[in-house]
Amino acid sequence: MAFLSILLMLAGIVSLSEAQLDRLRRSQALDRPLPTETLMVSIPEGPFEMGASGTQALEDERPLHRVTLDAFMMDVYEVTTAQYGAFLMATGRTAPWLWETVSPVTHSDRPVIGVDWYDADAFCRWKGKRLPTEAEWEKAARGIDGRLYPWGNLVPTKDIANFALGARFSYSQVLMPVQSYESGRSPFGLYQMAGNVGEWVSDWYGANYYERSPEANPSGPENGQFKVLRGGSWSDLPKYLLTYGRFKLPPETRNSYIGFRCARS
Repeated sequence: MAFLSILLMLAGIVSLSEAQLDRLRRSQALDRPLPTETLMVSIPEGPFEMGASGTQALEDERPLHRVTLDAFMMDVYEVTTAQYGAFLMATGRTAPWLWETVSPVTHSDRPVIGVDWYDADAFCRWKGKRLPTEAEWEKAARGIDGRLYPWGNLVPTKDIANFALGARFSYSQVLMPVQSYESGRSPFGLYQMAGNVGEWVSDWYGANYYERSPEANPSGPENGQFKVLRGGSWSDLPKYLLTYGRFKLPPETRNSYIGFRCARS
């Protein structure tokens, strides 16, 4: 009986996903096509200071160290539900967690959530891109002047970032359109590198990686138990929105706090 219950539950999840995809298809047929592309910005080659120093920084955020990166491209916005929906329709990949609650009309410009690291990696590859490295993400967020937040050193306010909204999730009530908060952009013009959703990056997590990482184009440990996330989310307090803040979760994790954006060499 338990096995039968599991099968019925899985069948229900599949049918919900298929029903939501059908709604997405019909919305595209009845309305203008949902946008499936995003702008990218060029981040120039060169050095920057990564991490932090002093007692304010956590152990895995130290030491402050020089990193030199090749030039790369980065998505200006977080990947949206509309973009991810196009990916699902093209590939038949299993829908994300809570996908059945997405409204194609009202949530098309919200960041997709409920994706694990493998989903994010697959989407970026489908677009001919990849997930950014942790170092690339940090340079894109803080620039080369060592700022604490993408917009500078001022503590976050509700006018420049989406954060500290508690733990109860709703696409409409806690997520903001990816083009929101122009005054909170990073030095390279990227939106919402702090708050809205935390973002998967390509690296495996290493607690002491900064102590031994190469100066040129670091890409994280060769393997590990956790993947790195950056940026903080709609639920987090200001201290978790710092440009050098590091987070880790198993790559299979799907929750309402995590999304992603893509990069290209």
